[in-house]
Amino acid sequence: MSEHFVERARYLCSLGGAAATITALPGAIPILHSASGCAGNFAWTQNGGSGLQVGGYCGSLTVPCSNMQESEVVFGGEERLREQISNTVKVMDGDLYFVVTGCVPEMIGDDIFAVVNDFCDEGVPIIGASTGGFRGNSYWGYDLVLQALFKDYLEKGLPKVKGKVNLWGVVPYMDPFWRGNLTGARRLLELLGLEVNTFFTPDSTLESVKKAGEAELNVVISDIYGQGGARLFEERHGTPFLTQPLPVGPSASSEFLHAVGTQLSLPESLIEQVIDGEKQRYYKILEPLTDCWNDLDLQRYAVVVGDGNYAPALTRFLADDLGWLPELTVCTDQVREDEQQLLANRVARLSSGFTTNLVFETDTSEVVNHLNRHWPRSRGQKYYNAFSPAFVVGSSLERELASSIGAPHLSVTFPVTNRAVLDRGYTGFDGGLRLTEDLLSAVIAAR
Repeated sequence: MSEHFVERARYLCSLGGAAATITALPGAIPILHSASGCAGNFAWTQNGGSGLQVGGYCGSLTVPCSNMQESEVVFGGEERLREQISNTVKVMDGDLYFVVTGCVPEMIGDDIFAVVNDFCDEGVPIIGASTGGFRGNSYWGYDLVLQALFKDYLEKGLPKVKGKVNLWGVVPYMDPFWRGNLTGARRLLELLGLEVNTFFTPDSTLESVKKAGEAELNVVISDIYGQGGARLFEERHGTPFLTQPLPVGPSASSEFLHAVGTQLSLPESLIEQVIDGEKQRYYKILEPLTDCWNDLDLQRYAVVVGDGNYAPALTRFLADDLGWLPELTVCTDQVREDEQQLLANRVARLSSGFTTNLVFETDTSEVVNHLNRHWPRSRGQKYYNAFSPAFVVGSSLERELASSIGAPHLSVTFPVTNRAVLDRGYTGFDGGLRLTEDLLSAVIAAR
């Protein structure tokens, strides 16, 4: 991995991730305490990477912001923040106001929580989080927002409700398919008869978020995103958490249902009944495709490039469910060694027995070099084992790689600039069908 720099980053700063996460909360209004220009910078990055998803009520370029200038840097920006909160509450219709910070106020030592507490004493529904951009990337900003919600917004001391669970780990906008992915994972859990709180889906409410402490289990569908929030939730509200990978397709979805059902001591007969019913439906829909699959020889070698959620999940789907050969998997996140091991374990035990070459790389230009090292190209040989027919699954940044090896390409992971995304998702059994449909459509697009 290129350890000293990130080339063509696939995320925002932590402030950008926090603001996007708050925008996805129903009825929540982000208030930025930052220098002018921050919102514009990450709004247009988000617009260029989230499948045209940007904006909304009090999001993007309409977000309330203190727009700190030189005078605030010299004399402090707390009064400017106080003025901004007061004006926002008067003008913007929200059920929760959420103050997040940029780099400048944290560097000069502004105490946003003193200001926030003053408004709380006046009855304003408001909380805050320190999200200065230097703290990390947008995935960390997401986690900081979750931690603030769990610490300062959720009702405490609520009795546990049997069969109620919370679900998170899919980062709004950083996963362009976040709405569909949360909905698909929720549907899997609902098939087990569970009541599921997803926080960020269109049918979620802040009231359901406030009562999230009633859950008997938190399900985090990510090995690295939202883990800090899960640990804090367990500490503050006594709810254990279960970590599972993003359940894309029938194999991962079946394992997901087994893991959650076992954790909640649900009858094995119920779990098997749900899985059998979903598998029958899945393969009945897929069956008419088999003749074309065989006649057109639609199996492909594949390169998978994505973040910590998608890289292992897509690799497993391609190898275990679609029957493709994902020779190279590139995880583009900056992750610790222990997190690298967690992600490596996800692709080390594929049920198909296929072994991918997993690398961690933050430099986009190095992906093709990793491929060349793994599968050397011909140097004047007449006969050699070509990496063909091939396919590249990744972000829009991988279009150049796909073109260089003559392969079709599908943008799934951030940034997605060549697709418009609304509520499409790839989780669950239905998500596996959608992904198969999109992959094979890209293969035959030129016919």
